Amino acid sequence: MIEKDKGRLEVLARIEEYEKNGWFTKDVEEDPPTIPLTPDKVDYLNKKLSNKIATFFVNIGAKRFINNLVKNGQMVIKGIEGIENYEAIKDSGAILTCNHFNPFDNFAIHYALFPYMYRGNGKVLWKVIREGNYTNFPGLYGFFFRHCNTLPLSANFSTMKNFMVAMKVLLERGEKVLVYAEQGMWWNYRKPRPLTVGAFKFAVESKVPVLPIFITMNDSDKIGGDGFPIQEYTLHFLPAIYPDPEKSTKENMEMLKDKNYAAWKEVYEKVYGIPLTYSCDPDKIK
Repeated sequence: MIEKDKGRLEVLARIEEYEKNGWFTKDVEEDPPTIPLTPDKVDYLNKKLSNKIATFFVNIGAKRFINNLVKNGQMVIKGIEGIENYEAIKDSGAILTCNHFNPFDNFAIHYALFPYMYRGNGKVLWKVIREGNYTNFPGLYGFFFRHCNTLPLSANFSTMKNFMVAMKVLLERGEKVLVYAEQGMWWNYRKPRPLTVGAFKFAVESKVPVLPIFITMNDSDKIGGDGFPIQEYTLHFLPAIYPDPEKSTKENMEMLKDKNYAAWKEVYEKVYGIPLTYSCDPDKIK
């Protein structure tokens, strides 16, 4: 029997502590210090030929890598529900939101969307990622993070100005951008967490819909190298949510955030058959 990984046990203990305190956006992983991302270190729109070439080949490799994960049982996709909701907005720019419970949960979304993307049609999935994942994530995954249509956030004001310009350009030309509105990644956490408004600001300012995605999990009968059961994923693509032209930017951001959370909550309670509750006092949720 494989012993459970000490690091994962520590993360689970932090998740329990953070939920009790209502710290839902805090990171539970001990990530290395972030290297600041300056404007000269990122080409958001892949304007440079070298980046276009790298991205082309990385996307081919990433698609093969993800398909092999599924083929070898390292990532288990149990089901994909509501894909017609994606089809309804496939020709529009859109913000996609998803619960964040694994460093590579976006691989599951890629897999579900392969019939629509990465087929020589110019359609790809763009991802907003944390600064540190772009600047100092090691090895093959780090190379993927830097050359797989990623949009790194940054503490640098000038870099973020370029980020916002790129976001607007992408949405206006019909691209799909995945944003983790929960912020920090909570490993194998099954509940939806309260959302932040940033993702919804992008949608409101570019007048595009938000497509909520919620991934539910159950333990498989296979044990991973960390000593924990490999999770079986079911992806739920939910109906798109649209900004209201009669509302202000702030009102729309709150409205989209609340509707997204409510949609996730409904799926959680239906699939798991239990009401959504947290261990913290309601007034501590922040």
